[in-house]
Amino acid sequence: MYAQENTARLLPDVAVHAQPHLAGALDWVGMDGIEVPVRFDAGDGDVQRASARVGAFVNLNRPDKRGIHMSRLYLQVEQALSAQTLSAESLHTLLRGFLDSHKDLSDRACLSIRFEHLVRRPALRSGNSGWRAYPVCIEASLVGEEFLLEFGTEVVYSSTCPASAALSRQLIQDQFAKDFDAGKPIDHAAVLAWLGTERGIVATPHAQRSVARLRVRMTKDAKFDLIALIDEVEHALGTPVQTAVKREDEQAFALANGSNLMFCEDAARRIQKALDVDARLSDFHIRVEHQESLHPHDAVAYASKGVPGGYGDKRC
Repeated sequence: MYAQENTARLLPDVAVHAQPHLAGALDWVGMDGIEVPVRFDAGDGDVQRASARVGAFVNLNRPDKRGIHMSRLYLQVEQALSAQTLSAESLHTLLRGFLDSHKDLSDRACLSIRFEHLVRRPALRSGNSGWRAYPVCIEASLVGEEFLLEFGTEVVYSSTCPASAALSRQLIQDQFAKDFDAGKPIDHAAVLAWLGTERGIVATPHAQRSVARLRVRMTKDAKFDLIALIDEVEHALGTPVQTAVKREDEQAFALANGSNLMFCEDAARRIQKALDVDARLSDFHIRVEHQESLHPHDAVAYASKGVPGGYGDKRC
């Protein structure tokens, strides 16, 4: 017993020794990629447990101090996030704990949490359903008494190019003109049969998987509501990717794409219009990316709420 106690007393702590030749304040010091379980309510009351990666940081405003107490940050993250459901209140308390444990070193703290949340989504026609994993990013900071909370996710959808659709229709018209003599009466049955052949759809517009990446700042009393945010965006876009797909679902999806043509600018404006009337959001940032099938580069558009000093004043 004496040997163990003596060993504990002799454990070295080189971090207490200053290095005057390297003195200087640091913007942020901490850890990134901390593995910890989190509990999250996406707005439906179903608290899910997910595996998260967490970044925990404070500034080091004492040039004469060599380092911070990283183990204190780690233990607070582990104890708080694994035991409590994520909320603005719990994150504010956690950041306050960071600063309280570094009173002599820091006056700013920040935290990032990244994980995926499963949401069951219904099929378009068949009555089936399946799971979609939506990425969640939560970032919080505390500077003095100013607490800032940001929430992010992304929606994957299909986009069909309006220009390509118009060019395809023109080619279909040209093929129709070749196959049916303008000087003869049109036979309804013949046209109907022709439309069911490959000649009746000689060209198709290009469509691609697309991604809308969202960052939002919530009003003071608003709670996390991932599902409501996703529903708003997917409804605005009209063609979110599907889970369970039978033939009737695929046909319904083809119909939705054909009647829902959009450039990336259209998609960004649709989302902007939907989020602009959401009273829970004080600001938002949208990045729409159409991963083109026509060429190897993507078509991209950005939009924001337009709050002075907000997301819209920042570069992409």
